[in-house]
Amino acid sequence: MATPISNFEAFVKLAAENAGFDAIGIAPAADAPELKCFPKWIAAGNAGEMKYLEGRDEQGELKRSSLGRVAPWAKSVVVCAINYNTPNPYSTQVHDPARGWISRYAWSREDYHDAVLRRLKQVETALRQAFAGDRELTTRSYVDTGPVVERVFAKYAGVGWIGKNTCLINQKKGSWLFLGVILTSLDLVPDLPAADRCGTCTRCIEACPTDAILAPYELDSRKCISYLTIEKRGSIPEDIRAGIGQHVFGCDICQDVCPWNRKAPASKAPEFDPRPGLVNPDLKWLAEMSAEEFREVFRGSPIRRTKRSGIRRNAVIAMGNSGDKDFLPLLDSLTADEDEIVSETARWAKTRLLESTKKTRDI
Repeated sequence: MATPISNFEAFVKLAAENAGFDAIGIAPAADAPELKCFPKWIAAGNAGEMKYLEGRDEQGELKRSSLGRVAPWAKSVVVCAINYNTPNPYSTQVHDPARGWISRYAWSREDYHDAVLRRLKQVETALRQAFAGDRELTTRSYVDTGPVVERVFAKYAGVGWIGKNTCLINQKKGSWLFLGVILTSLDLVPDLPAADRCGTCTRCIEACPTDAILAPYELDSRKCISYLTIEKRGSIPEDIRAGIGQHVFGCDICQDVCPWNRKAPASKAPEFDPRPGLVNPDLKWLAEMSAEEFREVFRGSPIRRTKRSGIRRNAVIAMGNSGDKDFLPLLDSLTADEDEIVSETARWAKTRLLESTKKTRDI
């Protein structure tokens, strides 16, 4: 028989704290107003090639627009957040033309999906042990792996508010947070929703080099550097390549300029420490990386998602945007690369680099 628990909510939060989470909250499993905008966002094509976001139920309704469609048994959503920030410079503070930028979340030694899910399972185990024999308990954990819009439930769990860049922001931790959720059949008392503290600030919107933030709280993924360098397959449209700058995997600009991240604390979780060479990686190294080296270097890393072809394509674009004429010999050789996407991108990058160096000489 399980030990009687007088405060279920406190027990759940303590279990999450013991698992290493930095912020925990409870949200009702009800459909939030923000989810009603999701079908319209999908219909506008803003998801780009991310077809997994368009998963539908047997009635043809979008799963992510209502939790009741995928987990009708769920009564509460436990939202757990863990800080992944490190004391390294932000992308806006680094200006080395020979090096690219990998998004902060992908520096770690372990894929965050695994690191966060392992902690969620620890919380689930604590719940099952506590309620064993007392009642029927159903739980299910997700870390960007299910039809759940985590940041919406995080807002209603009081973990943070959804910023104008669509990222979740916590008043004390900033926005460098991985989110995980536990759907549960327990009818828990929810926390109060987090208040929006963005105010009149529009720094994230103004800083986006590709104008991906169409309006406050509205993102067009097709213009987002993170989407282009990670999710987009094949060739990236030429008219947007210049805006990608030195980014080779993801983008942190809208978070780097956010005032709430000025004093964001560093993570205490050792698995989020950066791997050697991934903070401002050498572009030449990435562009010439062999298939074997790609597998070895990025084993267990989220960077594998863009595949070797994608990371090389992105590195070549960054070279074209670098203004560094020392890349010209390499780009010239890459125009004959066996990967057609890389060779086509190299021809563009070579032309752009020649034009930029010519303009510099003419000044």
